[in-house]
Amino acid sequence: MFRRTFWFTAGAAAGVWATTKVNRKLRQLTPESLAARAADRAVEAGHRLKEFASDVRDGMARRETELNDALGIESGENHRELPAPRRPEALGRKHPYNRNEDH
Repeated sequence: MFRRTFWFTAGAAAGVWATTKVNRKLRQLTPESLAARAADRAVEAGHRLKEFASDVRDGMARRETELNDALGIESGENHRELPAPRRPEALGRKHPYNRNEDH
């Protein structure tokens, strides 16, 4: 009698456990759940990428300071600015290719 009661209880507990596991897995595989999980992972990846870019910028600034020290350049100096880009219109010439021709 105790043996049958034990196995009945063990079987019922195993059935409840298996049903709970299956239902939980089915809820995880719904389209809404998958979309939410994908969005969360995309946000996490964005944060990691932002941290990486910040680390790269910090490393670049540190290396630039090291190079300026090695070359004897003070960081407060005015750097030479690049010349303005040359455009054919500014020189009085028209551009040989008209972009509106293709449309």
